[in-house]
Amino acid sequence: MTEHAAASTDFVATPPPATDRQTAARDAILAGRASLGIELGSTRIKACLIGDTPSDVLAVGSHEWENAFVDRVWTYSLEEVWSGIQSAHAALLADVEKQYGVRLTGYGAIGVSAMMHGYLAFDAAGELLVPFRTWRNTTTGPAAAELTELFGVNIPLRWSVAHLHQAVLDSEPHVPQLDFVTTLAGYVHWRLTGRKVLGVGDASGMFPIDAATKDYDAELLARYDALVAESAPRLDLARLLPEVLVAGAPAGALTPAGAALLDPSGAVQPGAVLCPPEGDAGTGMVATCSVAPRTGNVSAGTSIFAMVVLEHPLASVHHELDLVTTPAGDPVAMVHCNNGASELAAWAGMFGRFATAAGTALDSDTVFDTLFREALVGDADAGGLLAYNHLAGEPIAGLTEGRPLFVRTPDSRLTLANFMRAQLYGVFGTLSLGMRVLADEGVELDAMFAHGGLFRTAGVAQRFLAGALNAPVSVAETASEGGAWGIAVLAAYTAAVSAGSDLDLDGYLRERVFGDAEFDTTPADPLDVAGFTAYLDRYAAGLAIERTAVDTLS
Repeated sequence: MTEHAAASTDFVATPPPATDRQTAARDAILAGRASLGIELGSTRIKACLIGDTPSDVLAVGSHEWENAFVDRVWTYSLEEVWSGIQSAHAALLADVEKQYGVRLTGYGAIGVSAMMHGYLAFDAAGELLVPFRTWRNTTTGPAAAELTELFGVNIPLRWSVAHLHQAVLDSEPHVPQLDFVTTLAGYVHWRLTGRKVLGVGDASGMFPIDAATKDYDAELLARYDALVAESAPRLDLARLLPEVLVAGAPAGALTPAGAALLDPSGAVQPGAVLCPPEGDAGTGMVATCSVAPRTGNVSAGTSIFAMVVLEHPLASVHHELDLVTTPAGDPVAMVHCNNGASELAAWAGMFGRFATAAGTALDSDTVFDTLFREALVGDADAGGLLAYNHLAGEPIAGLTEGRPLFVRTPDSRLTLANFMRAQLYGVFGTLSLGMRVLADEGVELDAMFAHGGLFRTAGVAQRFLAGALNAPVSVAETASEGGAWGIAVLAAYTAAVSAGSDLDLDGYLRERVFGDAEFDTTPADPLDVAGFTAYLDRYAAGLAIERTAVDTLS
């Protein structure tokens, strides 16, 4: 128990009659044993609280935000980062008081997760040198191509080293002032603890990781420094990058300054241990119990990506695949698509507005549920309709910029059911192109899990994903909580290791977190498989339309 654990009990409230669960939750909260997870997603910052039973979510809080396209760069301001975190955390504190009638004053452990990759660059005084460049930016083509050739490893456009090297190639004036480069999760963790560290999963999206050392590949670091010896002689890449830590390692403690940033009201006291900060891909693996070889998961939100834990190295370099790691440092093939459910949400918003204009206002959940269930009665191939969800550039599809499109031929069958099925198929379109590459490499899966808000309507997106992958897809009860819960579990794991647990991450998840979990598993329907295959063939052929739209529509 940490020094701050003896929380004040002088707060007077009249809680509802307590169940056994509420009593246990209240005890954990008052004793300072609860673990907090914070995840900064593309459209929402979420805070999640768990207690002595990691699978049990005690309270949540959230804050909606949106990226901005400023000077042709996708970005978020650091002011929005902190106002959003504070808003989500305040909502969580209010939820605790409402449910349990107590005031939370401290945590046993805390974890921070965020969108992977991107580029946050600071000088020696800790000042941001250029606006945050998110994973969504695709302006690093020359750098990524040169580094892929140099390393013999695919370096995607969104990786931090690609952004850094593009700045070097473009002779950006901030390069000589560089002192520290990190991801969004690493930045927030740094401000909360004072430590410049990163979980190995998130670090693997900055620079290639050596599977043996579970640290940055030393040989490739040396190759990079030699490459830029004349153009950026003082760069020293190893010095710029955060220290790499594996899951379970203590990664610092909440400082007084960090506590004030998290909770300006002063209620939360410093001292809680923090786990290594992780990316949303790593927390997705934790949230779906898919960190062992031959397991995989799909995370669907603003972006969509699949993570497949490998048994052996891939035979070839593929631009469609990232080689990253689990939070424990095991090798993973990642199929990352910049565009997920945002375009689908835009259409749902339009249908919701139509309902309001017609005098029948519907809440967002009802709109999505109605449209998703309508898709179930559509034709297996979506009636010949095509939907492209590309709001941003999509490297796997060969697109430098995004142009959302809905396309049909004169003889296609335009119905609401087919339209919605096409939109849902479109979310999985580019992902499926990458998964075909993995299948051609002979990669096999025993289990594929899914999580994210797209799967909140039971039996719809999950069924279509099973058809797209031609494999069973499982969703757990915690699927909609996603990465905020996943990073809370990683925080609890660090606390358990610090207390003497000798379980590895996979063992901890299977025994302590998912031991009694129920999964809803949907097998692939042969009709859906055939229908999606026909859809994907049309989708691949129609990408020429997308490329033309990028070239002709500014």
